[in-house]
Amino acid sequence: MTTRKLAEYADLFALGEDARAEIIRGAIQLMPSPRAEHSKSQRALGHFVGGPFDDDDGFGGPGGWWILVEMDVRLSKHTVLRPDLSGWRRARLPRPSGRPIEVVPDWVCEILSPSTAAYDRVTKRALYAEAGVAHYWLVDPDARTLEALTLDAGRWRDAGAWTDGDIANVTPFDEIALDVTRLFLPKEERAPEEER
Repeated sequence: MTTRKLAEYADLFALGEDARAEIIRGAIQLMPSPRAEHSKSQRALGHFVGGPFDDDDGFGGPGGWWILVEMDVRLSKHTVLRPDLSGWRRARLPRPSGRPIEVVPDWVCEILSPSTAAYDRVTKRALYAEAGVAHYWLVDPDARTLEALTLDAGRWRDAGAWTDGDIANVTPFDEIALDVTRLFLPKEERAPEEER
């Protein structure tokens, strides 16, 4: 009987700096490259949330956060995830440095895609709760929705859901009004059917 070696960060790092992979409870999970819809939502959130809470820290924005894109985060010895966006209150993480970051984020956002939606909704949701991530957002570019969850006594509590046309004040960034429509690519223009 052989025992499977549980992967650690060194195994992930050995794949190369550009490898799109995570470690889930000791197993390496390869991730697909993002679609344009995913990339647009990720960039928009980096701008609309990261702008006022990170980039404008000390320059007129609410500040107080580090908002990072696709940063390796160690949740345990055998679990290293790469959230689409993650945020730390600066009081908990004075300065992000190195790879992976060893401090559990205060906020994580995953952008759903057809190939990863179940993984983000079930597996990662459980791992983030176990690690004590306080806020979890799920953005679905296809359904054009934003869902927010807040950790309460180790369990996720629904903090709201929004869609196209909604202006939302979403915890933990409720100091700003977020135009949910701006998180997505414009809707496809459909040609009207020709008159008969």
